Amino acid sequence: MRDPSAGPRVLLRRLRELMAEPLEPQDRLDRIVRQIAQNMVAEVCSFYVLRADGVLELYATEGLNPGAVHLAQLKMGQGLVGTIAAGASSLNLSDAQSHPAFTYLPETGEEIYRSFLGVPILRAGRTLGVLVIQNKAMRNYREEELEALETIAMVLAEMIATGDLKKVTRPGLELDLSRPVTIDGSAYSDGIGLGHAVLHEPRIVVTELLNDDSDAELARLEDSIGSLRLSIDDMLSRRDMSMEGEHRAVLEAYRMFAHDRGWVRKLEEAIANGLTAEAAVEKVQSDMRARMIHMTDPYLRERLHDFDDLANRLLRQLTGFTAKAHHEDFPDSAIIVARAMGAADLLDYTRSKIRGLVLEEGSVTSHVVIVARAMGIAVVGQASGIASLTENGDPIIIDGDDGKVHLRPVADLERAYAEKVRFSARRQEQYRALRKVEPISRDGVNIALQMNAGLLVDLPQLKESGASGVGLFRTELQFMIASTMPKVDEQERFYRNVIRQAEGKPVTFRALDIGGDKVVPYFRAANEENPALGWRAMRLALDRPGILRMQLRALLRATAGQQLKLMFPMVTEISEFRQVRALLNKEVGHLSRFGYDLPRKVEVGAMLEVPSLMWQLDELMEEADFVSVGSNDLFQFTMAADRGNARVSSRFDPLGRTFLRVLRQIVVAADSWNTPLTLCGELAGRSLSAMALIGLGYRSISMSPAAIGPVKSMLLALDVKELEDLLLPALDENDPQYTIRKLLADFADTNGIPL
Repeated sequence: MRDPSAGPRVLLRRLRELMAEPLEPQDRLDRIVRQIAQNMVAEVCSFYVLRADGVLELYATEGLNPGAVHLAQLKMGQGLVGTIAAGASSLNLSDAQSHPAFTYLPETGEEIYRSFLGVPILRAGRTLGVLVIQNKAMRNYREEELEALETIAMVLAEMIATGDLKKVTRPGLELDLSRPVTIDGSAYSDGIGLGHAVLHEPRIVVTELLNDDSDAELARLEDSIGSLRLSIDDMLSRRDMSMEGEHRAVLEAYRMFAHDRGWVRKLEEAIANGLTAEAAVEKVQSDMRARMIHMTDPYLRERLHDFDDLANRLLRQLTGFTAKAHHEDFPDSAIIVARAMGAADLLDYTRSKIRGLVLEEGSVTSHVVIVARAMGIAVVGQASGIASLTENGDPIIIDGDDGKVHLRPVADLERAYAEKVRFSARRQEQYRALRKVEPISRDGVNIALQMNAGLLVDLPQLKESGASGVGLFRTELQFMIASTMPKVDEQERFYRNVIRQAEGKPVTFRALDIGGDKVVPYFRAANEENPALGWRAMRLALDRPGILRMQLRALLRATAGQQLKLMFPMVTEISEFRQVRALLNKEVGHLSRFGYDLPRKVEVGAMLEVPSLMWQLDELMEEADFVSVGSNDLFQFTMAADRGNARVSSRFDPLGRTFLRVLRQIVVAADSWNTPLTLCGELAGRSLSAMALIGLGYRSISMSPAAIGPVKSMLLALDVKELEDLLLPALDENDPQYTIRKLLADFADTNGIPL
């Protein structure tokens, strides 16, 4: 009995030989369509390619009028070929001319052909073209013929993707794969980045498409699927995996897909048709994405993400891909493109080479954005679909001022942005000229402008920015980038180095704030339904006091003979603050008994991030040596708007009257107790919101180093008393037509204040 897969395998071997021959691109295409027609006993084989202008152009044909090549054209959705391309799905017709979408192109001479089989040429779910076979006789093509044509289409997709067709593309035209794309996102961190795209979770590039031994490939597939299933079962059986919740639901979906017999059968069929195991996974994944990508049902689209992730895991199993190898192959001007990522993932990259970050998800106050801003990296978020449109190495421009991403930009746009970068550099020079200028308003009010930091490489910016000190040093970043828990001696050396590099300027250390979305690789935290409200920061430290005591000991030793200024994050009850202060006193006593030198002065502060402290303000101001408002979390918890969820984080305005009243109440309490008060958060880093904070009575604010110049420029032109007289009464009004944001913008415009 004839093996039904023998024909496709022979054809694929012949195609591989044609790909390797030293032929001109058009000659190669002509031979390919001729070979397909002969092998599949078709009287016509035609190859259409999608151009950047949305037109499908005939690039090669066997059977139709050869004069129609590069002249016959159909728009997306026009005719049978356009319908296939628009829907990314195949058409198998016994009488093509009776189909309502049939369009007659007289230059092709196809009116004599009745049966029609067309498949989309897909790559990562994107349509790049259409492959068609036709016959005069009315017939339905068999399932194995459809499968064979889809497999051939995948080989042709790689041919398009590698740029082989540029030589036969008419001057002035571009293929869709190289089409410039502009995506409107949200501006998360100012700045312009020009460079080349680096996909954070790159699609595995399958270079070996055709197999020499189907049985060996089937065995490789079986082994890898077995390993994948075991890894999912292992994750589900772990003790720390809760029996309910989102994480488990996702893994259960993975397990369902991994054991789906239909999925596995499609993979096996693709291998039987001559593909390698990797190419089979890519083909089935691309087919599935093409079918599901236009679905609007959010549940089904989420399942598509699950399927994509599972297929990528299987590809990694098959290819032995490692993230380390990906990081080593890194361009000098990298724009990282990701659906979502954590702060620790960003810190894994070579920092000096990163020019920007583009995210499909996340919000302006998510931790990866905060870290990126501290690194001086432009960030655009909510860039829908960017990951699937991008290829590694694509030219890309990110505009962190306007929230735009330009993928594969045209030359004129690239030149315009290069000039914008030069202008921005000149503006930064102007800000640098203000470094030694005292931060005093026009009416003589001195405002301490401090910077946020978390790594040693941040500290040179203390001098460059002209900041008066470090208002927030995030000690957890040292823990997040380490592979094992830093020992006391390591921590001590690190903190001592921080103090030394600060060159006498004050540094406020924040005690370890891990848990939630701040993942430490060697510390296994519990999976929680809502980690932002769970076991993190102070709660974790009090339950595991050994970790905190190690850090306190290191800080005390590192600041011997100097001042230690230390604050504790996410204090919810005054009793928690008293407990950590008692732990600090124990460490002071311990070091004293063993003859260690101690700091000449220790100031202990609390971060006000949890709204419950608003009803304990008097006790807080009395107990703490100083208070620091963490505006990001305080806003999140006050408005019940998850800072990592863009659907709700942008719903409420932090410059709305509600939240500004909260911030003003804190100022009043601090003034009544003479307790030093500062604010460190995203509000401090924008000129307009920093102006609002000064109008509320804040006299010390801490921000990213890059924000100090613009904020100081605003301050030097500001009359604080005049602003207070306008802003404070407006807090008690309730005019929805005239928001505080508009009031501040109008005030700045009237008084010539640069924002």
